[in-house]
Amino acid sequence: MTVKRTPRNEKAKRAYLIFLRDAKGRDEKSIDQVAAAIDRFDEYNRRRDFAKFHIEQARGFKAHLSARRNARTGEPLSASTVNSTLCTVKAFFVWLSGHEDYHRHVKQADAEYFNPPDNLARVATARRHKPCASLKQIRAVLDAMPTTTEIEWRDHALIAFTILTGARDRAIVSFRLKDIDLEHELLEQDARHARTKGAKTFTTWFFPVGAEIQKIVVDWVTFLRTEKGFGPEDPIFPKTHVGNGPDLQFQVNGLERAPWANANPVRAIFKEAFARAGLPYFNPHSFRNSLLQVAYDLKLDAEQFKAWSQNLGHDDCLTTFSSYGTLPAHRQAEIIRGLAHPATAQAGGISPDLLRQLADQMERGSKANG
Repeated sequence: MTVKRTPRNEKAKRAYLIFLRDAKGRDEKSIDQVAAAIDRFDEYNRRRDFAKFHIEQARGFKAHLSARRNARTGEPLSASTVNSTLCTVKAFFVWLSGHEDYHRHVKQADAEYFNPPDNLARVATARRHKPCASLKQIRAVLDAMPTTTEIEWRDHALIAFTILTGARDRAIVSFRLKDIDLEHELLEQDARHARTKGAKTFTTWFFPVGAEIQKIVVDWVTFLRTEKGFGPEDPIFPKTHVGNGPDLQFQVNGLERAPWANANPVRAIFKEAFARAGLPYFNPHSFRNSLLQVAYDLKLDAEQFKAWSQNLGHDDCLTTFSSYGTLPAHRQAEIIRGLAHPATAQAGGISPDLLRQLADQMERGSKANG
């Protein structure tokens, strides 16, 4: 039985989402996730007025989430889903506790009852190794791709561009030709028009992933500028033009002078390319993990790793390490076993200065949170 929505609750939810967007600067995607989490609690609570909140409702909601199953897979909800839902609803009730219409009824201390169990939170937030393609595998994917038509050439350049710049797929579909400087081998990720994470503007110099990969991108950009007559405001990766053929059936007619609306076509291109090469699928974002493995192979010192980190758009090296730098198990084993024979162990690796820098960052973070 569906319970009718409570107007007062809907007004409070709407005000909170406006607060997140206009005061906190949250993007629409994250706001949609917040709205879904709060509505999940509201539905569980049978749309009771938020002003009548009681800690038993929070306790019951936690038990409810633990018993729920994923509608698609039939499996219990993941720890990350339960954790993020509880934390999101808690943040909403903390906000309610300071709202003039609710502060007499909702206490901030009561919102603490939405806290997930420690064990569940640790499982949900644990850093795990994310499989990623090696540079050798990426080269094999590129070698297996056809480049006869404009569409095939674009797809080929797209994969080369992703590893050359480490850019996120949402940003890639929004880049314009004016953003790439072939002479100075760099990409300007300008948040005024590019969909960068957190609307951050920064410069990426081409990563050292091989002259042949860089040439693929250079040739593609040159083709757009000279052969297609594309200008500075046109996309680096234009979408496919589909029109009516002689038999009035839809057919591919080359490239449009317009960008993709979202990153879905990029992921589809990656899936097809990896399948053609006989390799498991790795999504575009995983190429950022691949670049960290390249960094490890190059055995960068502190200053070099800082430059590598900034090239990915990170303000500090700790973000780079924690987000993308987990070693695969076989490499972890090689390093630990090699330490048993220091005389024969490979020289190089992370410098003491870099380790001290990371330790200082972690200590400062711990003091700030403690």
